[in-house]
Amino acid sequence: MAETPGFPWAYAIGSDGTPLFYESWGVADSRPALAYCDGIGCDGYVWRYLRESLADRRSVHPHYRGHGRTPAPADRQRVRIEDLADDLAAVLDDAKISRAVLVGHSMGVQVALETFRRHRQRVAGLILVCGSPSHPLRTFRGSAALEELLPKIQRLTSRLPFVINQLTRWVLPTKLSYEIATLLEIQRDLVRPADFMPYLEGMSRVDIRLFLSMLAAAGEHNAEDLLPSIDVPTLVISGARDGFTPPERSRVMAGAIPNATLVEIPDGSHTAPIERPQIVVDCIGEFLATRCDSVQHLDSPPL
Repeated sequence: MAETPGFPWAYAIGSDGTPLFYESWGVADSRPALAYCDGIGCDGYVWRYLRESLADRRSVHPHYRGHGRTPAPADRQRVRIEDLADDLAAVLDDAKISRAVLVGHSMGVQVALETFRRHRQRVAGLILVCGSPSHPLRTFRGSAALEELLPKIQRLTSRLPFVINQLTRWVLPTKLSYEIATLLEIQRDLVRPADFMPYLEGMSRVDIRLFLSMLAAAGEHNAEDLLPSIDVPTLVISGARDGFTPPERSRVMAGAIPNATLVEIPDGSHTAPIERPQIVVDCIGEFLATRCDSVQHLDSPPL
């Protein structure tokens, strides 16, 4: 395993041969490890404060296909939620983590749920933050407009992908984009630009065609049938002012999962973990201590 400033890193190998970059830190002990699952277009910005708080805990943070330091797959259509769930299992294998609590944000909630479906024995708990169990594009900003427009957007970008990629790489990582984000979603008074700009910078490096393919796959994904069968400790966190994933989706999801705990952050948007980091850190820390750490989970290679 190689070293980067702050954390070691390595590459696992996906089932189709795609190299899968992941960071790894902390020491294995009796507590279950953590696996961080990002939202689409993200490579870890939203976990900054949680990672600092839980830095001593055995943890892995993979980069999705075509995100961060993980290259795009040879087959650009292999970016379904199912692919990402299998990739997470491959990372756990490579890191020699038998079971982990999956911490998902936005689309990462879908990845966590699908991992539970496909690799149930690897999941010690679920922390589902500002996400939906199914068809997130149908309720994006309170309507199905994005779901209806997405095929047209894909057709348009397929004609000029290189031009659009250059445009996004120039426009996204700018103060202008930050200002637009504060008008559309994030809470200006609660978010430091230094905490949000890494998202815009990372997003600008994702190929637009891959991004839209992954977005379409997330829009089609449905794990609602799975919820009543979830039998691991589960924490659901939502933002009362989340326009991307309306909090009602989290309420319904928590209600369908047996014994799930629901925490709603009154002034939180889709970026609640960096808007109200102390609240998020405290409720996750309490959840881990009271619901997950009482069971022995000493990490060992899977059988």
